[in-house]
Amino acid sequence: MKTPSEVYPVLEAFAPAGAEELPLGESLQRILAEEIVSPIHLPPFNRSTVDGYAIKARDTFGASESNPVLLRVVGEVLMGVATEIVVSHGETAQVPTGGMIPRGADAVLMLEFSERVDERTIQVKKPLSPLENVTEQGEDIKKGEKILTIGHRLRPQDMGAMASIGKARVTVYRKPRIAIVSSGDELIDITQEPGLGEIRDINRYSISAQVEMAGGTPLFMGIARDSFENLKSLSERGLHISDMLIISGGSSVGTLDYTTEVIKSFPDSEVMVHGVSLRPGKPTIIGRSGAKPVVGLPGHPVSAMVVFDLFMKPLIWRLSGHGGSPWPLGKRISAVLARNVSSPPGREDYIRVRAEEAEGRVLAHPILGKSGSISTMVNAMGLIKIDIDSEGLEAGTLVEVLLF
Repeated sequence: MKTPSEVYPVLEAFAPAGAEELPLGESLQRILAEEIVSPIHLPPFNRSTVDGYAIKARDTFGASESNPVLLRVVGEVLMGVATEIVVSHGETAQVPTGGMIPRGADAVLMLEFSERVDERTIQVKKPLSPLENVTEQGEDIKKGEKILTIGHRLRPQDMGAMASIGKARVTVYRKPRIAIVSSGDELIDITQEPGLGEIRDINRYSISAQVEMAGGTPLFMGIARDSFENLKSLSERGLHISDMLIISGGSSVGTLDYTTEVIKSFPDSEVMVHGVSLRPGKPTIIGRSGAKPVVGLPGHPVSAMVVFDLFMKPLIWRLSGHGGSPWPLGKRISAVLARNVSSPPGREDYIRVRAEEAEGRVLAHPILGKSGSISTMVNAMGLIKIDIDSEGLEAGTLVEVLLF
């Protein structure tokens, strides 16, 4: 049995699922599989940051309200047009915000600090420094500059940067396809009315939703009955069409739990983790068939969801091409524990909590219940961790809440 900290290095054995090329507009939150290098300077020319007059800065030295400098207007720069105007000593050209700076000019005077004398002459009432109100060519992004690296998760601003350099298609890692098999004679479809000893298949829906939230595409393969042949058949079909297989239930040491046997029956297979010092979620299996992960999650809904957040979410991110460290476990907030919580030593304990703000601080209220009680997850906002060697936490302890 491994400790939770020993499980994460196991996950690093798996590589991204593959890459695909997408239109830029479809790449949001996908992971880059190529470096983005600019083929151009941005901006591609010196441009004005204000509406005003392009001038030589040295022509304005000494200018003031009481001693304005006169400059001759030699033309007007139009937006979207490469100007042929050349500004010489004592001359200026009108320019709009974003307009191209004419050759010879090195600063822009804001309209507010000028006054028209006639159609061909202006007064300058303040001195300017070279490059004042000017964005130079390549000041934002230089030609040949690396903008984004492999493994970067694309945000709206990243897409804007790629649009600015004309990057219409981008190579990203594929969203991994995750096959899901529910296991157990007691399981029935949610549309059926359960008889005595039967339960609706909760995990199909909760795990599929977690897969989607982690960036994967869930593929439900069906409910496997408690037989080696049935479980292997569904699992083989799932592995054939997916990048990863999750078997829900059948991960403990009971006589009808065939997950380990099924994994070992696959070609080039290995069981890498069988049991984790974790509560809830001790009966967790992580193995592989070739390069594909095969995971056995506990059948109890709470255990399955907690294990998924701790281990499967990072694993799916890895298959998605995310190479970041530490593992992306989610958002966290600090809170004060509202009551004492006990914990048996020897396992890392994850307690469901409800967080609320009271008197200027956040309180974490433990929600206790068995691992088969889905309502405890519904009422919770996140988890707090109790260390493996601890016997619990006292009320008033500052804790970190891992939000769902």
